[in-house]
Amino acid sequence: MAELQTEVLRKLDASPTASLASEQDFPTTPFATLKAALDSLQSKEMITYETRDSEYNLLTAEGQQILEQGSHEAKVWQVVHRLGEMRIADLATQPEFAGDPNAARLGQMRAFKEGWIKKHPEDRAKIISGVDDIVDVTRADLESIANAGSQTDATTLADLKKRKLITPHKKIAFTIKKGPKFGLEVLKEYTDLDADMLQSGKWQEVTFKPYNLKALGAPALSGALHPLGKVRHEFRQIFFEMGFTEMPTNQFVESGFWNFDALYVPQQHPARDVQDTFFISDPAKADMPRSESGELLTEYWANIKQVHENGKFGSLGYRYPWQAEESLKLVLRTHTTATSAAMLYKLAQNPRPARYFSIDRVFRNETVDATHLAEFHQVEGVIADFDLTLGDLIGFMNEFFGKMGVKQLRFKPAYNPYTEPSMEIFSWHEGLGKWVEIGNSGMFRPEMLESMGLPKGMKVHGWGLSLERPTMIKYGVSNIRELLGHKVDLNFIESNPAVRLDQEV
Repeated sequence: MAELQTEVLRKLDASPTASLASEQDFPTTPFATLKAALDSLQSKEMITYETRDSEYNLLTAEGQQILEQGSHEAKVWQVVHRLGEMRIADLATQPEFAGDPNAARLGQMRAFKEGWIKKHPEDRAKIISGVDDIVDVTRADLESIANAGSQTDATTLADLKKRKLITPHKKIAFTIKKGPKFGLEVLKEYTDLDADMLQSGKWQEVTFKPYNLKALGAPALSGALHPLGKVRHEFRQIFFEMGFTEMPTNQFVESGFWNFDALYVPQQHPARDVQDTFFISDPAKADMPRSESGELLTEYWANIKQVHENGKFGSLGYRYPWQAEESLKLVLRTHTTATSAAMLYKLAQNPRPARYFSIDRVFRNETVDATHLAEFHQVEGVIADFDLTLGDLIGFMNEFFGKMGVKQLRFKPAYNPYTEPSMEIFSWHEGLGKWVEIGNSGMFRPEMLESMGLPKGMKVHGWGLSLERPTMIKYGVSNIRELLGHKVDLNFIESNPAVRLDQEV
């Protein structure tokens, strides 16, 4: 760095204007190296410098191709003008678009917009030339940017950026001038005063580096809240504001009775196979279900058995021999609805309107891919009251998600063993440009509730959704930086759909 500092001082001394422009006088010197040299000289008051920021644009690979070969819309016009007329479907098969059929579609759209081509008046499946001559404006704009690095028309720049033909960049340059202690020799500055200097008196002859009392210390690294934890907290606050009570969810291992049978899931259901459920091997089975006081739930057990085998409480049942051994198998819970079932049974001992929710982990024997995990978080909620309707559930879902800022919802009929009617919940994802399923809901079946002892007039809404998917819909890729609290590569996330929010990016 000493050689570069000397070069700066000599060029500055030889300059007729007593100033230097870094982009002209040091065009090949790396930015960080030059700035370090200038900072050192400025601290000695030998120079002063000012920073200048400017923006310029570079052509992308596609933009460079258009600059060399012409725009997609110009190629479309050339093909149509050469042939006179042609079928729209044949456009992508032309030699001009052999390497990129998508370019034919994009070019066709812009050529129609510019009026360069139009539909055949007698055969709408064909196109003909709309003008006798064209000016390839896109290519001309890119040529101007390639030569000057910019474009005066902001609308044109915005359009080219949107089409991903150019990318903006920032250029930083310095204007360098002489300081009050300017000289051609860089004086050595001492940072330490030692015993030898004091004894010899040398300290009176040397120059000491001044203290920079305004310098910031090194940033202290600290922990950050997990993005899913932030959204979980937001969900909890919404539930509490709406009068819900949080259910205990610290029991990851459940019996098949609470996880499946109490929810009217038949024992032959595919969800109980090893393909979807993690079974516990040691111990492999649970005791029969008991109340909080330790009493066996004999009547409830008998009701569940009868509902499955022959039907009860208005149900025809599944008409199969229900096996107690299957009901006692221990599994990693596949949903937190097992906890909801236990809470509803407890509510049946003293029926009254109630609202419960839970947010915790569930486990599925899934192959991990971009949309599936073997372990994820489920947000679960139930509302018990008299004379509830499906319209009440739809209204609640709109209010609940509206508090999160998710306004666009759709509902689709679905099937669940323990709810009827049932609905899947979809939300519009701005980033993906499509509707994405975010949850499942429905009204618990009467035979499930009456088996517990709840009165006939009491209805129960239930719904479940993952914590991860609403997080992505709410924040999107543009806000992941804010969630994670540090710099991330957004291009990497956008090009890798399997990246999870709870991964270290």
